Amino acid sequence: MNFTILLFVSMFCGLILAQDDAPDATGTEETVETKSCYPDMCDLLTEFGAMREKLTSVETRLKESVNQILELKNKERTKVIFSTAIGQGDKPIGPFNTDTTLIYRRVITNIGGAYSPSTGIFTAPVAGVYYFTIFYHAGGDYEGKLLLFKNSELVVMTHDHRSGSDGADNGGNAAFLQLQPRDQVYVRMAANSHVWGTDHHTTFSGFLVTQM
Repeated sequence: MNFTILLFVSMFCGLILAQDDAPDATGTEETVETKSCYPDMCDLLTEFGAMREKLTSVETRLKESVNQILELKNKERTKVIFSTAIGQGDKPIGPFNTDTTLIYRRVITNIGGAYSPSTGIFTAPVAGVYYFTIFYHAGGDYEGKLLLFKNSELVVMTHDHRSGSDGADNGGNAAFLQLQPRDQVYVRMAANSHVWGTDHHTTFSGFLVTQM
């Protein structure tokens, strides 16, 4: 629509110019000074051009604002929170001859579905900073030792030595981790150690703090 109006005004000015340049009926050219268009039309063209530039600038800024709002809404909709427990009955898990990935089968919360109760592995759905905690309860006949891994990297651990005079052990640790999509976080129980496998004692939890 704007282009059509501009074209019409330009053609109108051109027509006026042609009429002003034509000779009079006596065959002699007029000596009056002619202009490319009447002053009002020139002003209209100038104002129209400036208005179109302003509208284009406003439209660009509006699109940028809408994109930023949509991006913020998408970030707000990304919720990742999970909390789990071993949930394998009122009995110890281990000791085993090798390090073993613990599978926390009792899912307390799993918003976002990033934790798998079949593998015991948390897989990051989005890039961001996450917070993880591990806690365990164990008897004193064997050591208790849990290791928190990011992919194949050991991050933190919690450990209590075997003791003949101590009938029960408890331990825990936590860490903030910066993860990329598909990074994995999981807990391994060290060889020759054990934990108590109830629905309430030994837990693994985490949540997304902020997206990056």
